[in-house]
Order: sequence, then structure tokens, then C-alpha cells
Amino acid sequence: MRIALLTYSTKPRGGVVHTLNLAEALARHGADVTVWSLARGGDDGFFRRVDPAVTQRLIPFADVPNETVTGRIVRSIDTMRNAFDPTAHDIVHAQDCISANAVGTCIRTIHHLDQFTTPILVECHEKAVVNPYARICVSRAVAQEVRDGWGLSPTVIPNGVDHRRFHAAAAPEAADDRRRWRDRLGPYVLAVGGIEPRKGSLDLLEAYARLRRRNPDLALVFAGGETLFDYRDYRAEFDRRQSELGVEPVVLGPVPDDTLPALVAGCDVFAFPSTKEGFGLAAMEALAAGRPVVARDLPILREVFGDTVTYASDVDSLAAELSAARTPDSRRREAGDALARSLTWDNAAKAHLDFYAAHPGPVGGRVVSSR
Repeated sequence: MRIALLTYSTKPRGGVVHTLNLAEALARHGADVTVWSLARGGDDGFFRRVDPAVTQRLIPFADVPNETVTGRIVRSIDTMRNAFDPTAHDIVHAQDCISANAVGTCIRTIHHLDQFTTPILVECHEKAVVNPYARICVSRAVAQEVRDGWGLSPTVIPNGVDHRRFHAAAAPEAADDRRRWRDRLGPYVLAVGGIEPRKGSLDLLEAYARLRRRNPDLALVFAGGETLFDYRDYRAEFDRRQSELGVEPVVLGPVPDDTLPALVAGCDVFAFPSTKEGFGLAAMEALAAGRPVVARDLPILREVFGDTVTYASDVDSLAAELSAARTPDSRRREAGDALARSLTWDNAAKAHLDFYAAHPGPVGGRVVSSR
């Protein structure tokens, strides 16, 4: 079976991490897998090494100065549409709105649903939900949103997690790697995903200011942050508020993939105050690394994590739960490790292969381009 997985970026965003891990697992099960992506800003490869069993097709996508977000997304769709040849694949599987709009008829994984106000982006989002001939969601909660909003019934296939990699970063043998981060940062609360509205960064900043009154040596660290959207106003508000609060978080930006597990394993607490998620892969990686997680109290996160994490609904409870999570809880840690260990990419790949066999495409077992 020749499978094309399409993603919009080579950067370490959750959907891209998902795409690469799924591709490698599918290849281990004997599938002929090609990952297609836009190579933004002159990238010559993905953020990490990809198993050579997976074919990579990177489409050059140069930066354009002063381009609007809408213009960038429309150009992304057009560039991928012009480069992609669906006839070379038996299954075409888009992982985001951009690739789903670019390739037309396809299978689509809806990781989470966005809300746009710009007419063109609203239309793109709508088409990426409605036009695919089959849909996958990574959680029941997102699948229910799709049912409620469009009357469609996606199949739920949970994410996997690279448990071995993050668990190993917490082992005694990796103590020097963790110590390097601790020597640089001191004790720290970690958030992965950048500073943006969906990640609840301002709420975390406010909670940290409260927490730091009792823990003056504790740092707040943000890692990651590649995005297509323009969050300059939000970042300006974040910077203004941190000045008013008299706190100074450490903003690392993108972290090399080979050092990320030690960064996660070295934190006191992993903060996950997202206002919208489809699964919560970064938090699951933190559980694999044995770290306590404090998450936003969302139905989707309660579905995925159960009682392996603690929950907060506002700034005050977020500060309180972050403080409490610094006290070891062996029962919760063991439960979190067991959950993360149970979610494998090999199981996800098997479920996808079954799904592909049941949804071979509308014509002759092959997806047909809408161009």
C-alpha cells in the first residue's frame, strides 16, 4: 500500500510530530510511506532525523516579507497543490487544513477544530472538514465536536507516544543531561508549545507570578513556538504583563529534538494550560518522562488523561496546583507512566492500516485529485 501523509511544516508542532511518528510506524508494518511537506524558510529537512524507510518530499516554500497570515496560508495551499501528485499513491492522508485544501479528495485527521473570523480562512477550515471522504480524530471529544457541528462521524484513533525516549531521559543514566538544564535554569516549570492564545500562556504567566511569591527561585520556561499565525499582539500583551508583574520567564524558542526529552524530564512540573487541544501529546510525553502535569480542566484532557494529571480551571487554581504538584505523588506518577506506555505508535499504525483498508478511496481504490 502506497501511502502519502501530508503536513504543512517541517517544524516541531504537534501535528508534524504525529505525522512523522505515524509514518515511521506504518513503514515498520511494511507500508510504502511518503511524507509530503512544505519546506518553509529554506528548510532542507524536518526538525529531526526521519527513518530512511520513509520517503520525504519537501516542497520549497520561501518566506515573503510582510505577507499577511491569510496570504501565507493561501500561498501554502496553492504551492502544495501544484507540487503534489496524488496518482502516485493509493491513500492520500492530510494532517491539517492546509494539506486537506491542497489535495482535494483525501482522508483527513482532524486534530482539533479552529475558529477563524477571516472569510477565506473560515472557508478553508470548512472545506478541510467537509470535503475529505473519510475522517479520523485523535480523541472522542473532537470527534463529538465534528458530529455536533457537521453531522459527520469520524473514527477515533488515539495518538501514540515515544515512551521509551522520554522515559529514558528520566533514568539515572541520563542524570548529566538533566543536570545541564538544571544548572542553566534552576528549578523550573516547563511549558512546550510557545507563547500563543491557544496554549493559555497569559494565564500561566499570571499563575507563575503568584507561585513565585512563595518560590522565588522557581523559573518559568517556555519551549517551542513555530506557528503560521500572527500572535504579535498577544506576545506584546504577554511582555507588557510580565513587566507589570515583575517576572521574567525564560523563552527558549525551538529546542533541538535530541535535547528536548532531558528538558522535559528535568522540570519540576509540566504546565499544560491550553484552552483547546485535540489530544495533548506534549503532556503525554511529560508523563512518559515521569513528570507531574497540571492541565487545563477541559473535557478532552479529562478524556485522555483521567486522573494521571491534576486540573485547573482558572489562574488561582493553576497556581495552587502547580505548587502542589512539586510534592511527589508516586501513585499518580506510576499511573501516568502506565498510560503513556500503553499508547504506542505501532498500535496507532495498525489501526490506521485497518482504516485505510476499509476506506480505500472513491474510485478504484485510489484517491482522485480534485484539480
